[in-house]
Amino acid sequence: MTELLTAAQMRAIEQAAIASGEVTGLELMERAGCGVVEAILEEWPELAEEQGPAPAPPGYLQQEERARRAVVLCGPGNNGGDGFVVARLLHERGWEVEVFLYGDPDKLPPDARVNYERRRVQGEVQAYAKFDPENWNWQTGEVGEVDLIVDAVFGTGLVRPLGSEMCLHEKIGVLTTEVVNARRVAIDLPSGLCADSGKPLIDTREQIGRGKLEFELSVSFHREKVGHRVSDGPAFCGKTVVKSIGLDDLPSSRAATRELASEIVRLARPRLSDKAAESHKYTHGHALILSGGSGKTGAARLAARGALRIGAGLVTLGVPPSAQQEVACQVTALMLARVEGADGFAAVLGDTRLNALCLGPGMGVERARDLVPLALTAKRATVLDADALTAFADDPAALFAQLHEACVLTPHGGEFARLFPDIAKRLREEPKSGPAYSKVDATREAAKRAGCVVLFKGPDTVIAAPDGRCSVNSAHYERSAPWLATAGSGDVLAGFITGLLARGYDPMRAAETAAWLHVECALEFGPGLIAEDLPETLPAVFRKLGV
Repeated sequence: MTELLTAAQMRAIEQAAIASGEVTGLELMERAGCGVVEAILEEWPELAEEQGPAPAPPGYLQQEERARRAVVLCGPGNNGGDGFVVARLLHERGWEVEVFLYGDPDKLPPDARVNYERRRVQGEVQAYAKFDPENWNWQTGEVGEVDLIVDAVFGTGLVRPLGSEMCLHEKIGVLTTEVVNARRVAIDLPSGLCADSGKPLIDTREQIGRGKLEFELSVSFHREKVGHRVSDGPAFCGKTVVKSIGLDDLPSSRAATRELASEIVRLARPRLSDKAAESHKYTHGHALILSGGSGKTGAARLAARGALRIGAGLVTLGVPPSAQQEVACQVTALMLARVEGADGFAAVLGDTRLNALCLGPGMGVERARDLVPLALTAKRATVLDADALTAFADDPAALFAQLHEACVLTPHGGEFARLFPDIAKRLREEPKSGPAYSKVDATREAAKRAGCVVLFKGPDTVIAAPDGRCSVNSAHYERSAPWLATAGSGDVLAGFITGLLARGYDPMRAAETAAWLHVECALEFGPGLIAEDLPETLPAVFRKLGV
């Protein structure tokens, strides 16, 4: 697991380290600036060559050359201080650097002020205590000659929407999209983006709609922030790189992190080390997945195949009489049981070796409404997906009253809104201040209300337990797999979770691991993926993991 921090948690860790005397704020700022320059040169090695005087070639070979050019936009806080360090370091490498400060130099925080003065020794800082776009000293005709634009205006510290600064925000947008040849780098996060939610804190989303906050590289420090992984964050951050500023080695920082442990969100990773020295099929669990009627069995069969491939010892499809022949023609390793109505389901549940249930995929709302209560009464590990969630859209409280701690709910956005309409409404609201209400906040609140694990699907899948544990399974950056958005992929995910529950994984671990493997299968297969390919790709993924 990799930790994701909120802006407040990052400040707490830094402040603990500074208060202990192990490091100064000025040292952390210097390390941050060095980390940004290092990340830039690693990302674009062609920029790494030092700029400086070279022997003049013979006159007939002379060509007009220029130094590399950077524009660094600095804000009124410590993020701006990081920007001054970047500007100074680039200047020392022979770059021509233009620095703009939005803010009053006399009101800069102490460490940022020190680095402001250090930069002024090298060259001018154009400061605007009150931003006026008419006075912005930028020649539009020269934009093609800029190699690098660094956004160090607001970073993680922004807690209010951009109002009077909108003109500055627009100017940043122009620079980051119209300067065609320039690389675009944000320190921490693009200005205007909430570090906790990945949502833009601006008075209008018009600039976002035009893509004017999109960067190629964002450089974070110590840990990624939640906003790098959820909502709009990944689209605007481009590639996110984390640079160490030395906090991992400090006792005070480790102590502060331990204090925050229950609140920290984690980036999901698999834990698949469970191996039995002596085992047989029943020691790996027996899962039961209920299907719908004739012509509606495909989703359940996908889920069942996923459960079997991920390691459940046995998987049985519970089908109504109308679908028995259809399913029997489609399955081999999967088992088949006739389940007609509540009485038939109760009879099947009499097999105490059944230790994991999955209801919902292709099941039909009426069938789900009849059988979900019986499944929950059985107190087995249970995944509720699709129709099993929609069946209770008119009365979510009735469902929550029956759920138990061994359940996992797997809603997509529409199903989440039907089960948790008030939470979904709050999540959809335009943020007026920060930290904005995030998908992480919403999923945690939903899990607490439901009393069980909730997996809120999407490219930024969030998984939360009632006790506040939370993780993000992000299909972004190097793990982007847009071809995973295909019919039936969610059914396979439900099957993956069910299979892991059958194997004995606790609900939170089962949901995290299944979501991670789901994306890994998509990446392994590549474009052209359909849902049937996901379970069949698992063996290759397992081999790579050494399982």
